[in-house]
Amino acid sequence: MLPRLLGLLGVACGTTTAARAPDEGTRGGHGAAPPPHIIHIVADDLGWSYVDWHRDPRTADPPDTPLTPRLDALRRAGVTLERHYAFQYCSPSRSALLSGRNPISVNVQNVVPEVSNPEDPVGGWQGIPTAMTGLAEVLRRRGYRTEAVGKWDVGMATAAHHHPRARGFDAWTGYWHHANDYWTFAEETCDGEAVQDLWHYNATFDGPATWLRNGPSCTQGNQTHTAASPCVYEEQLLADHAVRAVEEHDDTAPLFLYWALHLVHMPLQVPDAYLARFDGIPDEPRRFMTAMVRYADDEVGRLVDALERRGMLANAVVTFHSDNGGEIMGAGACGGNNWPLTGGKFSNFEGGIRVNAFVSGGAVPEARRGAALSQLSTLWDWYATYAGIAGADSIDDAAAAAAGLPPLDSVDQWPYVTGANATPPRREVVIGDTTAVYPNADGRTRVGGILVEGGWKLLLGPPDKLYTVGQYVRTGPNWPNASSHLVPLLHPKTCGREPARGCLFNVLRDPTERRNLAATNATLFRALLARVDALQQSSEVYSPIRGKVDPRACEVATNKYGGFWGPSPIDG
Repeated sequence: MLPRLLGLLGVACGTTTAARAPDEGTRGGHGAAPPPHIIHIVADDLGWSYVDWHRDPRTADPPDTPLTPRLDALRRAGVTLERHYAFQYCSPSRSALLSGRNPISVNVQNVVPEVSNPEDPVGGWQGIPTAMTGLAEVLRRRGYRTEAVGKWDVGMATAAHHHPRARGFDAWTGYWHHANDYWTFAEETCDGEAVQDLWHYNATFDGPATWLRNGPSCTQGNQTHTAASPCVYEEQLLADHAVRAVEEHDDTAPLFLYWALHLVHMPLQVPDAYLARFDGIPDEPRRFMTAMVRYADDEVGRLVDALERRGMLANAVVTFHSDNGGEIMGAGACGGNNWPLTGGKFSNFEGGIRVNAFVSGGAVPEARRGAALSQLSTLWDWYATYAGIAGADSIDDAAAAAAGLPPLDSVDQWPYVTGANATPPRREVVIGDTTAVYPNADGRTRVGGILVEGGWKLLLGPPDKLYTVGQYVRTGPNWPNASSHLVPLLHPKTCGREPARGCLFNVLRDPTERRNLAATNATLFRALLARVDALQQSSEVYSPIRGKVDPRACEVATNKYGGFWGPSPIDG
């Protein structure tokens, strides 16, 4: 095994593919069956242990109470992706998904969407560089109706380049930032005044969703709803739009619905009726998180019901995954948990980048339903996978190539998922990192490690951070709790360049990363390190300076949009 593995390390394993033979699963084009609807659902910060298929029923709290029954039923009717990888936090994962690139080739920074670097008109902004072709653009060219709902978080600076319209979406209802308040929709301030973040766009309207605004008294502590002073939970508003996109869909075209839930990202807020269902959980952050997960499950179930009513589920691909692991940085204040995995959001240990994921829907062959796949897959593989399902012969990004940007790193997983091809298409996952000391600061792109076949995983901390990787901790099956004094942020691990201080794990045999094998496998360690070093020097690493907060963002929010965030109408 070792000689074969070492021989593969000099070869880039994430080749981009889209076209397939007509018999390789349900797909469109080439005179085959009509292309399936594509429903892509992204949960935000959903911890590994907060879904029923990863909860331990012997230790679950509350006991004998399903937490995600609708998700679990959908998963059991499809294929579970047990080694599905993301970036360690929000914006880079979404940038990767929508651009078809490893985060090191598109964005590893979680800066706010008000940033701007005038010296770089292509990449001097938050999120996806302006010249990259979006996933929705690819599908729209194949005849899909494209709609987005929920969190955007891949750029806001200009209407011409960063708007969902510019990325191929026909309609969108959602918010621009990492998060906002679930009741007031407020996010950040301009001159001391809170700015709201909620937008609606379709063929006839493009602007702040002012008619959805709640009354001034609506908060987590006061959820009284009246006609004169409405108080509606934001996730309900978003789910309503996702359901409406299905109910009002024109049957003359397939639908691509990208639903990026706000849940279960901070702040910890949820309708009182859901919180009351979990009164028996003594720890407040865990009680809120549990209620938020259950709310998300119910809303996904509502969308599935709409698909069934319209007869669309029978010819659909329904994908679900989280954007990263659950957030555990503080002493339990965030409510996340990834037990038994190590670490969480903002960490490259498994709890931060290995995410809950499955693909379901009637397009999955019956013979594969209920299967669980343990081979490597990533968020950015959906770009090539969906292009292949839609019948695209090529997804080469000519616009990005002309701008000198890195190529796609997306592989078509559909033949493997459906069983048409027994060979897993992805043989490595390059793990991205940043030199930024703070999670939402700007920094330089670093290759932070690599995962290869056989379960081998090397981690390398950025030299700017003294070669440390954050959150080398495990929590517990029910964390946080009354005795939660652990502060994961205070427990980094040195992952350096020498076997004695390096980090090498086999996550197939040791998914909790407790057994460091660097010193006893020095030859493999150095081979993987050489691959990481080669990647760091390659053209695949994209490291623009994203810039600083541009005062024009507040000027536009205040003077043009009446206290709502939105893109500048002035290009570049």
